[in-house]
Amino acid sequence: MSLEVSPLVAEGRKIVTSYGDGLFRFGEETVTGSVLLFPKNVYSWPYASIDQVDVDAFKRVIDASDEIDILLLGMGNGMKPLPAEWRIALRKHGIVVEPMDTGAACRTYNVLVSESRRVAAALIAV
Repeated sequence: MSLEVSPLVAEGRKIVTSYGDGLFRFGEETVTGSVLLFPKNVYSWPYASIDQVDVDAFKRVIDASDEIDILLLGMGNGMKPLPAEWRIALRKHGIVVEPMDTGAACRTYNVLVSESRRVAAALIAV
């Protein structure tokens, strides 16, 4: 089942227009599988489950820390406790991580991008 999301944002910004069935849509662009999402770029993220993720999975986010204040972590269909190691590693670079299910992360990301906030999202496909 694909869920539609339709925010109003500045042109050139990546927003989630729909997600589900193992993929994400960003306007005309479709990416199958999990993604790292930044306001101007989207990258495939090779994790099918949050259980496969480790602190090294956030390297691209940390490398962009001068452009990011908040990382929304879409954990799939549910949530689980966030390892302290992940929070500490991101916080050292000035990034606050907010875990939630993937649907909530997509919606929250779109709102924050529409407000021109410094946000990124790591999204496990559902």
